[in-house]
Amino acid sequence: QVQLVESGGGLVQAGGSLRLSCAASPRTFSTYAAGWFRQAPGKEREFVAAISWNGENTYYADSVKGRFTISRDNAKNTVYLQMNSLKPEDTAVYYCAAGGSVVLLTSGRASYWGQGTQVTVSS
Repeated sequence: QVQLVESGGGLVQAGGSLRLSCAASPRTFSTYAAGWFRQAPGKEREFVAAISWNGENTYYADSVKGRFTISRDNAKNTVYLQMNSLKPEDTAVYYCAAGGSVVLLTSGRASYWGQGTQVTVSS
């Protein structure tokens, strides 16, 4: 069983930056692919970014490509999402997820989910 706890959300003005963190346990998390999803009010949860277990491969939704960067530190059992040039349409609850592969994650098939952290971007 993998437990995921997100942090780093908050209120930011358009054009600003935030870095989300996802702390995971147990140490076997390092063997999982990890990713971030988001869900805006009234919308379905959507894929944002994913990273392979060793950090060598990353994938992004077109809507965030060039603005967001996913990374991980397996020594700290933590995954990060650096969000730059934020837009009001990035406002959502952001969820950390872990799964067997980045292919599964990009299609929304995660094995484990965090509780989410709110990101609000004001115009």
